[in-house]
Amino acid sequence: MASTLKTIALFGGTFNPVHFGHLRMALELKQVLGFDQMRLLPSHQPAHRAEPGVSAQARRDMLALALEHCTELQLDERELQRNGPTYTVDTLEELRAELGYQVSISFCMGLDSLLGLPAWHRWEQLLTLAHLVVVTRPGWQIPRDGEVAELLLRHRGELADLQREAAGRILLREQTLLPISATGIRSLIKSGRSPQFLLPERVLDYIQTHQLYKSEQ
Repeated sequence: MASTLKTIALFGGTFNPVHFGHLRMALELKQVLGFDQMRLLPSHQPAHRAEPGVSAQARRDMLALALEHCTELQLDERELQRNGPTYTVDTLEELRAELGYQVSISFCMGLDSLLGLPAWHRWEQLLTLAHLVVVTRPGWQIPRDGEVAELLLRHRGELADLQREAAGRILLREQTLLPISATGIRSLIKSGRSPQFLLPERVLDYIQTHQLYKSEQ
């Protein structure tokens, strides 16, 4: 019988700002899939989207406040300490250099990210470094052809694979997501309305104290 590895999951994003949709998804994945650790990984300068309108330090501070009383989720700041665009493959290489292959690493993403994977930097190497846990909405459809369909055919796995193998599998996890978006929160603040109850109170206090998102971001 194969031994069970320690399991670490990474949940990346700009967290601009962090909200209950992010936090609930990360916590649910951690608990339902049984990861030993779930690390939230704020990006410094994401390579595949526009640069965030607030500083990396502010986004990091808001995330730290959100996680202060949640022992099941950790903040991983490694991407904030890197200059230039943030590439997931570089982060996974760095983590592998630290941990070796005696630990299972899973990188969590949405279905939209999986479908866009061929545009990612050195995307073919991602599965040599980690598993991919893909959160899908109810009613989603598997791509029938193309590079992503082929990738799923070769690498699709089950939960047990994440516990037995260090990398190389794609796990599809259907989950009902909270209908909250950072874009919507920024829009509310810019228009003078309150985003209360969409994000932690301490994060809202930080936004108000530092006058964030008042102008176009």
